Amino acid sequence: MAIVRRTLAGYAVHPNFGAVLMIGLGCEANQISDILAERGLSAGTGLRTFTIQEQGGTARTIQHGIEQIKAMLPAINDVKREPLPASHIVVGLQCGGSDGYSGITANPALGAAVDLLVKNGGTAILSETPEVYGAEHLLTRRACSEEVGRKLIDRIEWWKEYCARNGAEMNNNPSAGNKAGGLTTILEKSLGAVAKGGTTPLNGVYQYAEPVTASGFVFMDSPGFDPISATGQVASGANLICFTTGRGSAFGCMPSPSLKLATNTETWNRQEEDMDINCGTIIDGTATIEGLGAEIFQMILDCASGKPSKSELFGYGQDEFVPWQVSVVT
Repeated sequence: MAIVRRTLAGYAVHPNFGAVLMIGLGCEANQISDILAERGLSAGTGLRTFTIQEQGGTARTIQHGIEQIKAMLPAINDVKREPLPASHIVVGLQCGGSDGYSGITANPALGAAVDLLVKNGGTAILSETPEVYGAEHLLTRRACSEEVGRKLIDRIEWWKEYCARNGAEMNNNPSAGNKAGGLTTILEKSLGAVAKGGTTPLNGVYQYAEPVTASGFVFMDSPGFDPISATGQVASGANLICFTTGRGSAFGCMPSPSLKLATNTETWNRQEEDMDINCGTIIDGTATIEGLGAEIFQMILDCASGKPSKSELFGYGQDEFVPWQVSVVT
């Protein structure tokens, strides 16, 4: 329940929303007041709340909701674009449908872009804790302090215990698509996944959906399931997602645009309508990791400035809100 409240509170204050209308039933365990208390929030001009029960049913709720939105529209419609520094950008780093090329093309190219983002004051969030398992030493050696490094190790240890309690294994992570793409072990997958984080210091380690307050490169604990992980990153403040894929993906993540990075030219040619950039050019010999990293960084700036990503053009992202449930559901 604490995770769900953190997640909903994070969405309620997300910078990509002009305003938020939060509707509850009225007698659920997850009360709106408790969600607001998670971040010390209170209802106001840009955040309105009510429950179905207090309105008297579905029809009255719909009508009241329409009235609330109409009341919020004047302030939202008055918003004007203005120049802002790249330090306002918080990128969630994702990979899905990884293959044997992920760790040598798209992931390190994204890492090069992350280095540029961090250099310009921005923030990048690496997640999917089971998918850094076996490569966590590459992150702890970059930790800005012993405390930050210990936080990451503590999360790895929690996952080991969590898997043991549920009769699962950390070593059994690669999916059917990963294996078809040439990945045979979680260690191969993890080495590639860590490359997304670039080379700058690790400045923080956060619980799932916990507000990210540090700038630069940070880590947020999450499962390796992309929709759950991205949902937590958005709740933590990610206002843009960069998603590398070898097998192909059509992922979207409203309210944060999702840029898709193909790891190989075959996937790009087959699924170009869903891909935003082809990182297979590194293998083809027509691009370098550093050069492509600069292109990805510019793409991040363009997307943050309003240029739609492929998933936005298709309208993907409304159904990818998946908070992490850690418990027995009865």
